[in-house]
Amino acid sequence: MDFDFPEFKQELEKRKHYIDNCLKQYLTRKDAYPPVIHEAMHYAVFNGGKRLRPIMVLEGAGLAGGNQDNAVSIACALEMIHSYSLVHDDLPAMDNDELRRGKPTCHIVFGEANAILTGDALLTGAFAVMTEAAELPEVKLINLIRVIREVADSAGSQGMVGGQVIDLESEDKNIDYETLKTLHSLKTGKLFQAALRSGALIGDINQEGLTAIDEYARNFGLAFQITDDILDINGNQALLGKPTGSDAKNGKTTYPGLLGLEKSREMAENCVAACIRSLEKFGKEADFLRQLACFTLIRKN
Repeated sequence: MDFDFPEFKQELEKRKHYIDNCLKQYLTRKDAYPPVIHEAMHYAVFNGGKRLRPIMVLEGAGLAGGNQDNAVSIACALEMIHSYSLVHDDLPAMDNDELRRGKPTCHIVFGEANAILTGDALLTGAFAVMTEAAELPEVKLINLIRVIREVADSAGSQGMVGGQVIDLESEDKNIDYETLKTLHSLKTGKLFQAALRSGALIGDINQEGLTAIDEYARNFGLAFQITDDILDINGNQALLGKPTGSDAKNGKTTYPGLLGLEKSREMAENCVAACIRSLEKFGKEADFLRQLACFTLIRKN
């Protein structure tokens, strides 16, 4: 498959810009009462994120042959959930980070208590946003209910939150490969799976297609996490928007720390190859996802 890096970057930026505009429509106004919480919510969401999860929601709908517009509220909800998780991850009780994408973290700007409430508001608000899809005539309510359940599961104790718990329990410990893989499949991978599956379900995809994109999402999440670990070691701090070496500082086990850089890169490449194979049943409509998997290996932030 041909991979034109500049052309793909333009496509990625175009999709990101579209998601940003959609998020502005779904988030409560920044000047709503009480203003501090809504200012903090906007600060947390509009902080330079890549918007990969909402983009994957729309791509999933496209693979299903559905109207991507029907999945916009789901896409925005996924980004709100992701943003909430970052706000809470940065808290002093968690990773205690002061920078996120080159800007002071939410608790540094608005205070720790307001940052906790900001995360709470984004998470609960996301589920209200998802229900807006029920008003669309092309969306089957049974599919929307399934999406809401899957997103809740992926964000909760059997998904992202559960992964964060394992992460905290594993600090300053030598954990094995299986524990590390489980940690990140829950903390990072589950929300990628939910994103791609949600769009596909809203588009009423069949089971064969759902199984294929599920395989893509699992491998993409692992490749993304391994690349994150590598960037924390040898990435450009200016491009990352945060200090490198934070994993070591926080006593976290990483793929490079456990397997070495060379083996970790090889594993990421194998995951990307698996992503490409999983999309064999799809035609050109899956080209963006194929290129996104390849881009994961060369991204700088």
